Amino acid sequence: MDAVRALREIAFRLERAGAPTYRVRAFRRAAAVVDDCADLDERIAANRLTELPGIGGTTAGVIAAAHRGEVPGYLARLRSEVDVPERGRELRVALRGDCHTHSDWSDGGSPIAEMAATARELGHEWMVLTDHSPRLTIARGLSADRLRHQLDVVAELNQRLAPFRILTGIEVDILADGSLDQEEDLLAQLDLVVASVHSELRMPAPQMTRRMCAAVANPHVDVLGHCTGRLIGGKRRPPSTFDAEEVFSACRDNGVAVEINSRPERLDPPRELLRLARDTGCLFSIDSDAHAPGQLDWLGYGCARAEECEVPADRVINTRTAEDLLRGRRGHRAS
Repeated sequence: MDAVRALREIAFRLERAGAPTYRVRAFRRAAAVVDDCADLDERIAANRLTELPGIGGTTAGVIAAAHRGEVPGYLARLRSEVDVPERGRELRVALRGDCHTHSDWSDGGSPIAEMAATARELGHEWMVLTDHSPRLTIARGLSADRLRHQLDVVAELNQRLAPFRILTGIEVDILADGSLDQEEDLLAQLDLVVASVHSELRMPAPQMTRRMCAAVANPHVDVLGHCTGRLIGGKRRPPSTFDAEEVFSACRDNGVAVEINSRPERLDPPRELLRLARDTGCLFSIDSDAHAPGQLDWLGYGCARAEECEVPADRVINTRTAEDLLRGRRGHRAS
C-alpha cells in the first residue's frame, strides 16, 4: 500500500468521524512530508523516519507498514469503525455532486483544490464551492473583492481538474430584513447561491417567516440552507420558529430547493418539516455542508433521512448533471 495514500485516507476517515483538527492535520502533514522525501527507502531501513519534520511514532508506524505493502493497523481500525447508514444507499449513488461546501477561504480547513480532489475521489462529477458571505466575520466571510478573486482561482482549477467541475457559489447570509449579504450583481455571476440564516435565530416567528420568504423570493437564490438553524447532540440549539407552510410554499413557487443538511450535528430540517416540504411539492438539495475533505462523505446521512421521509429522487437537484443544474437555475432566474 502506498504510504502517502494511507496517511491521506487516515486523515479523511478521522475528519469523517469528527476527530480533532490537530490530529487530522498531523496525518495530512505527514503525507506531504513523505511525498517530498527522496530517500524514503533508506530512512525506513535505518529506522530514521522520525528525524523528518512532522513525523512521530504513530505516523512512522503507518508509513513503515504501508511501505511493506500492508494495511496499517491504524487505518484498518478506522475502516472497521466507519458508520455507513443502511438506508439511502441507492439515492447516495444517484447524487452527482454537492451544493454546499466550504474551503479555507472562509471557515473551512482545506484548500479548494483538496476539497475538489476528494469530491472527485468520492465519485462526484461536480461540487459547488459556497464559502460564507462577509457579514459572518467569525467565519472569515468573503468580501466582494475576495469572492471575485476566488472566481478566478476556480476558473484556473477547473482547467486542471476537467472533466470534474467546481461550480461557483456562496452561502450568503439572510439578513434580518430578508435581504442578502452580498452585491446583487455579483450573486448574478455565480452558478448557485445557498441562502441561510445565521443570526438572530430567536427572532419571533412572524418576522422570521417574512425574512425567509423575502430571501427565497430573490431571483438569485437557489437553495434555502439548514432552514431551522438547529444543533443537536453535544452542542444543542433549538430550532428557529417560523410558519413552515408559508416558507416552503414560497420555496416551491420560486423554484428554490430546501436543503437536507447532512452534518451530524444539524440533520436539518427535522423529519416533520422535511415531510411537510415534500408534501408541499418542494425541490431538495442533499448537502454535506463540508468544512473539510472527510466531511464530504457525510452525504449518506442526508440520503438516509431523505429515504426515510420518502423524498422522491427526481426532486433532488444534485442528482442532476452540472449542465442540467445550471439550466434549471437559468430558468429560475428568468421566471
